[in-house]
Amino acid sequence: MAAAATGPGPGSGPGDSPEGPEAEAPERRRKAHGMLKLYYGLSEGEAPGPDPLDPTDLNGAHFDPEMYLDKLRRECPLAQLMDSETDMVRQIRALDSDMQTLVYENYNKFISATDTIRKMKNDFRKMEDEMDRLATNMAVITDFSARISATLQDRHERITKLAGVHALLRKLQFLFELPSRLTKCVELGAYGQAVRYQGRARAVLQQYQHLPSFRAIQDDCQVITARLAQQLRQQFREGGSGAPEQAECVELLLALGEPAEELCEEFLAHARGRLEQELRSLEAELGPSPPAPDVLEFTDHGGNGFVGGLCQVAAAYQELFAAQGPAGAEKLAAFARELGSRYFALVERRLAQEQGGSDNSLLVRALDRFHRRLRAPGALLAAAGLAEAATEIVERVARERLGHHLQSLRAAFLGCLTDVRQALAAPRLAGKEGPGLAELLANVASSILSHIKASLASVHLFTAKEVSFSNKPYFRGEFCSQGVREGLIVGFIRSMCQTAQSYCDSPGEKGGATPPALLLLLSRLCLDYETATISYILTLTDEQFLVQDQSPVTPVSTLCAEARETARRLLTHYVKVQGLVISQMLRKSVETRDWLSTLEPRNVRAVMKRVVEDTTAIDVQVGLLYEEGVRKAQSSDSSKRTFSVYSSSRQQGRYAPSYTPSAPMDTNLLSNIQKLFSERIDVFSPVEFNKVSVLTGIIKISLKTLLECVRLRTFGRFGLQQVQVDCHFLQLYLWRFVADEELVHLLLDEVVASAALRCPDPVPMEPSVVEVICERG
Repeated sequence: MAAAATGPGPGSGPGDSPEGPEAEAPERRRKAHGMLKLYYGLSEGEAPGPDPLDPTDLNGAHFDPEMYLDKLRRECPLAQLMDSETDMVRQIRALDSDMQTLVYENYNKFISATDTIRKMKNDFRKMEDEMDRLATNMAVITDFSARISATLQDRHERITKLAGVHALLRKLQFLFELPSRLTKCVELGAYGQAVRYQGRARAVLQQYQHLPSFRAIQDDCQVITARLAQQLRQQFREGGSGAPEQAECVELLLALGEPAEELCEEFLAHARGRLEQELRSLEAELGPSPPAPDVLEFTDHGGNGFVGGLCQVAAAYQELFAAQGPAGAEKLAAFARELGSRYFALVERRLAQEQGGSDNSLLVRALDRFHRRLRAPGALLAAAGLAEAATEIVERVARERLGHHLQSLRAAFLGCLTDVRQALAAPRLAGKEGPGLAELLANVASSILSHIKASLASVHLFTAKEVSFSNKPYFRGEFCSQGVREGLIVGFIRSMCQTAQSYCDSPGEKGGATPPALLLLLSRLCLDYETATISYILTLTDEQFLVQDQSPVTPVSTLCAEARETARRLLTHYVKVQGLVISQMLRKSVETRDWLSTLEPRNVRAVMKRVVEDTTAIDVQVGLLYEEGVRKAQSSDSSKRTFSVYSSSRQQGRYAPSYTPSAPMDTNLLSNIQKLFSERIDVFSPVEFNKVSVLTGIIKISLKTLLECVRLRTFGRFGLQQVQVDCHFLQLYLWRFVADEELVHLLLDEVVASAALRCPDPVPMEPSVVEVICERG
C-alpha cells in the first residue's frame, strides 16, 4: 500500500510506470480538444483556477493521476468517490461527444472547401481560354490600326494644314466684320459685348497696322469706339442708374482706355450725390412736421439705404481703381469719413429722442442693427474709422442711459417720499385707520428695490450675448464696473443717503417742514440698507454683470458705513425735532404763567398731561420701527410709581432738605453739594438704534428745557407747589420710557430745586397731598 500511495520519484519518467501510456492518453486528448476549440474560436474565458503547478489539478499541465487518486482515497468517503467516478464518466462522454461533433463539423468544412477548389479550377480554366482569345483579337486590332494609320498619314497632315488655314480665315473674317459688329452692338446697347470685341482685336490690329487693309479696319474701329465711349460717359454722367450700373460703365470706360484719375473723380462725385440723397431722406424723417418713425425703423432705413449704398460704392471703387494705390485708398477713406460723420450726426439726433423712455429693448435692438450694419463698411474702409465711430456712439448712448436710469431711480425715491408724506398728512376717518409706519416702510423698500431690479434688467440688455457690441472691451469691463455698479447702483445709494440727510437741515430750512415720522422712517430705511439691502443689491449686480475690469470699486463696507451714518443723523434729528416740540409746549407753559400770584394747586396742569400723552404717542411710533432696547434694573419704588403711588419717604428725602423753612443749612449750599456728587447728564448724547435710547434723548431735551425755563422765573409759594405737583406727575409716567430712571429723577429734582431757589417763600406741599392731586389728575 505504501508503494502504491507513493507517486513516481523525481527521476522517473512516464515510461517507468506501467500506467504511463494510459495516463498520457487523456492528457493528449485534452490538449487536442483545447487546440481545436482554440482554432475554431470556441474557447471560453474561465475564472482564475488553482495553482498550475498543482499535481492534483485535473486541468493542470502537471497533473499526476497517482497523487490525485491517492488524495481522493485519503480525503473522500466512498459515496463521494462514487460520485466522482460518475461525474468523470459523464465528463468523458461529454468530451467524446464534443470531439465527435468537432470532427463532423471539420469534415463538412473540408468537403465544402474541396468543392469550392474544384469549381475555381473549372472557372480559371475557362478564363484562361477567354484571355487567350482576347490576346489574339487585340493583336489583330493592333495590326489593322497600324495599317490604317500608315494609309491616312498623308491625309492627316493635309487636314491639319487645312484646319489651321480655316481658323486663320475665321479670324480674318472676324477682323473684317469687326466694324459692322461694333456698330450693331452700339445700336442695340450691348456695350459690354462691343468692348469685348474691341479687346479681342486690339492686339492684332496694333500688330498689323502697317498693312493698309488692317489700318482701315483699325481706323473704323477707333471711330466706333470713340462714339461708344461718348455714349458710356453720357450714361455715366446722367446718374439715373444704381451703383452696380455705374460701376459697369466705369469698368467699360477703363477697358476702352479712358484716364483712370478722371473716372475716379467722376465716380466718387456721382456716389456722393446718391448718398447725400439718402442722408436728406433720413433728415426729413427727423423734421418736426411728419411724425418720426421709431428708432428701429430709422436705423433700418439708414442701414439699408445709406450704409448699403456706401458698401456698394466702396466695393466697386476698390475693384475698379485698385491700381490707384495708397492715394486712391486715402481718397476713398476721406470720402467715406465725411459722409459717415453726417450719417452719425443724424443717428445721434434720433437716438437723443429716445432718452426719455424707460424701456431699453427697442433702443438696444436699434443700436445692435446700427452697429452690425457698419461692420461691412468698417472692414472695407478700415482707414475711415467707421466701425470705431459707431462703437463710440453706442458707448455714449449706454452712458446716457445709465444716467437716465439714475435720474429715474432718484425720481422714484422722491416719489415714494412724497407718497409717505401724503399718507402721514392724510386725515384719519373715524373708525378707519391709515397705513402704519411699518407698512409704509415696507412699501417704500419694496418699491425702491423693484425699481432697482427693473433698471438692472433694462441696462443688462446692453451686455446680452446676441448683441453685436456686447463683446467690446467697454461693455465687458468699464460699463459693468464703473457704469452699472459704481455709476448707477452706488451712485443711487449715495444719492438716497444725501437726500435723506438733506432733511436734517436747520429748522428754518427744509428740515423744519419735515414730518418727524418721515425722519424716523428714513432712518430705519437706511439702517435696513446698512444691514442687508446694500449687500444684496451689490451681490445681485455682480452676478448679473460679470465684471472683467480691474478698476477700483467702492467696497460694500464703505457704503454700509455711509448708510449707517445717515440713519444715525436722521434718528438724532428726529430726537431733536420731537424734543423741540415738547420743549416748546413746556417753555410756553412756563413763560405765559404768573407764578408769583398763582393760586394754590388743585390739579396737574393740562400741559403736563399733554407731555405724557405726546411721549406715549412717540413711544408707540418709534416702537413700530425699532426694537425695545436695554433698560437698567428698576428699583423697588419705581414699581410702586408704576401704579401712581409715590413713596413719601423718598419724597421727603429728596425735597425736604432743599426747601423746608426750618432747614438749618443754606439751600444754595445743599444744592451745590448735591450737584457735585450727582452724575453729569449729557443732554445731546449719541442716539442708539432702539426705542429706549430715542425716548431717553427726547425726554432729556424736554426736561432740560423745563429746567432752564424754571431758572428764568420767580415763583411764589403756590407756584413752587404747582411745580412740585407737575414734576411729581411727570415722574410717575416718564420713568418707564427711559433707559435709566435715575436720569428722570435727577432732572426733575433739579427742576424743583431750581424753583425752590427762585422762590422767596419756599414752603413745599405735603407729599401725601401731592400724591392725591396727581392720582386725581
